[in-house]
Amino acid sequence: MPVESWTIPGVKKIGFLSFGHHQPGTPTPTAGDALRQMVELAVAAEELGVDGAFLRVHHFAPQFSTPFPLLAAMAARTERIELGTGVIDMRYENPLYMAEQAAATDLLSGERLQLGISRGSPEPALQGASAFGHVPAEGETDADMARRHTEIFRTAIGGSGVVRADPRMTGRGGMLAIQPQSPTLYERIWWGSGTRATAKWAAEQGMNLMSSTLLTEDTGVPFDELQAEQIEIFRAEWARQGHIREPRVSVSRSVIPITTDLDRRFFGRERDSQDQVGWLDGGVARFGKTYAGEPDVIAKQLAEDAAVQAADTVLVTVPNQLGVDYNAHLLESIVRDVAPDAGWR
Repeated sequence: MPVESWTIPGVKKIGFLSFGHHQPGTPTPTAGDALRQMVELAVAAEELGVDGAFLRVHHFAPQFSTPFPLLAAMAARTERIELGTGVIDMRYENPLYMAEQAAATDLLSGERLQLGISRGSPEPALQGASAFGHVPAEGETDADMARRHTEIFRTAIGGSGVVRADPRMTGRGGMLAIQPQSPTLYERIWWGSGTRATAKWAAEQGMNLMSSTLLTEDTGVPFDELQAEQIEIFRAEWARQGHIREPRVSVSRSVIPITTDLDRRFFGRERDSQDQVGWLDGGVARFGKTYAGEPDVIAKQLAEDAAVQAADTVLVTVPNQLGVDYNAHLLESIVRDVAPDAGWR
């Protein structure tokens, strides 16, 4: 049966987000280690009461790149926890093949997928999507192509026909839909938005909103206030469009409760973290700070974070290359020591 969304006011879903880094000399030295450890961390997170296990997708980098086999493996070892992506770069995707994989994985999971998709962030490869066979049409940008792929993908998972039937094989005409179909997956697609304008577009399309620790614009206000404005624009446009269901909104945060000497050694220097403004992908971007410190201190800071308060889901980024045991400890500290005081539970 599908996992029911919470409707209790003020209660937030808490998930974790892993990039799947792997590097020799760390507790996660190989790609195989990163993949297996993601499955084990999802199991541990479910036991701790965490609500979601999400993975980031990058290409041509020592990180996760193939989400659906990993999500299926996570589904086989868990029962309740939401399984998601944050995000899949739609420039690189064959939308119909992706729709088949997504539907099959969702059915295997008992309809627990929460798929974040977007135009994607800058990648190491120059014109990497073209190596996958995807080149923008004449007059298209990369972002246009990603949105075109997204439209085809959503049409397919929504059950509409996408190719004409061959009467010689089927005995009839008409259009054929991809198989299998997962009837509710269409409502569990999120758009990873880096600006206020793309948040408005996501609402127009009827997709949930996923916003990370990075915004590819800057107005001079603190990160959380700019992100809260993004969420407000999204919700206002959703209401204006007259969509029937309530949308979901997630924000990502780097949250490091310091409760042990090991925490202090790894992350003590992050206590004074602040927003950063830089240049990314041809424009100004604002990066959110890391919340590191004693649990009661960062709980108070998170309770005052305008965007966290406006969202219904918080995804905490984890340093996956430190291994399963350390990250399970980190998640336990967040669930036990931070979430109640921050008003999330």
